[in-house]
Amino acid sequence: MARARAAGARGRPRRCGLGGRCGRRALLACAAWTAGWVLAAALLLRAHPGVPSERCTDEKSRRILAALCQDYRGGTLGGDLCEDLCEAGQLRYRRCLYYERGKKVLQADWRGRPVVLKSKEEAFSSFPPLGLLDGQPEAGGQDLPEAELLVLAAGEARSALGLEPAEGGLGRLGLARRGPRRRGQLASLWALLQQEEFVLLSLLRGRSPHAPPVLGSCGHFYAVEHLAAGSPGHRALFPLGPDGGRRGQARAVSGVALSFLDMVRHFDHDFAHRLHLCDVKPENFAIRSDFTVVAIDVDMAFFEPKMREILEQNCTRDEDCNFFDCFSKCDLRAHRCGAQRANSNLQVVCDKIFRHWFSSPRGTSVVSGPLRGQLRAAVQECAAPGAQGAPRVLGRLRSLLQAALWELRDSEEPRPGGEEPSAQGSSP
Repeated sequence: MARARAAGARGRPRRCGLGGRCGRRALLACAAWTAGWVLAAALLLRAHPGVPSERCTDEKSRRILAALCQDYRGGTLGGDLCEDLCEAGQLRYRRCLYYERGKKVLQADWRGRPVVLKSKEEAFSSFPPLGLLDGQPEAGGQDLPEAELLVLAAGEARSALGLEPAEGGLGRLGLARRGPRRRGQLASLWALLQQEEFVLLSLLRGRSPHAPPVLGSCGHFYAVEHLAAGSPGHRALFPLGPDGGRRGQARAVSGVALSFLDMVRHFDHDFAHRLHLCDVKPENFAIRSDFTVVAIDVDMAFFEPKMREILEQNCTRDEDCNFFDCFSKCDLRAHRCGAQRANSNLQVVCDKIFRHWFSSPRGTSVVSGPLRGQLRAAVQECAAPGAQGAPRVLGRLRSLLQAALWELRDSEEPRPGGEEPSAQGSSP
């Protein structure tokens, strides 16, 4: 992806003007300035909500998958889901979810299980080929040295994540598999390694309850479980199951809020580097039946080294250092954004998720007045720009939410003559 390469791009000395050579310092400055603009432009075009998306249609989606299967039958690509998709009929297309600046996201059923198929490009040919396969016969690739493949894969993972993958982390990508379709499988893996979200989710597999595991792939498309995403159109932002009255909805919201806090703590502390979420909105998260929050779109999630690389750009004011939900400060003397993020995952979650639930005087109306006021004050403190003391604020929010759950459970006594009144039209 452009952002992975642009931020670290450095040009070689070349002729400029009518034949003179640029000075090394001037060239490096020019390269750094250009890289900053390329990075910003590429990411802006990729994720800015004001940029129109391509129309999502079933007809085009079926054509994309038909072309995928044609390449599979021709030996160009491979993957553990190709047979089910192209021959056995066990992976069936259902509907188009969205297209966005090249990215294709489709819903399918895999052996009775709803899944999502994703790729950041429509065509397999859009991805750079694996040079090691040049000159290999169609059934070749059997003798390619695994050590060399691991070096290349590690380089792509480093480019995607901004850090070295953990020891053994690349083994789960299947580089050691051999078979008659190895050439197509290696070409497909190379295309998948160009996709940052695939790399991140693959390396998080089995290590995070808050990220969907990659279930398999075919060519440049990979599958993850299908979960119902949030939406600003939902009264509670997320589909929380049966209404259950005001108390049921309040319990669900408190449980989901606690899971958001668990996710923030997990991404901040449970990996070698902090994982930053730069696009926090309901649509990018889903809720499991046990109220666990899952980050289902992590295109704009970056570990600390990549985050610093993205933030450290030229600037003339603080606003130039805002990368979606990840902010930095402008050093007006050096005209450079600081590499250190100025806000946090917790602050953004409080601002863009928790405010909807807890900042209104009507919010959590079934919770006692004093506790409701404390929750509202804690969320406002957490969401405030420049909020300090994140561990203390997170701990206070957790205690208040747990107190709210206990209060709601203690108040559940059978009502004479029927169930508690419904909460249709009111906030949980």
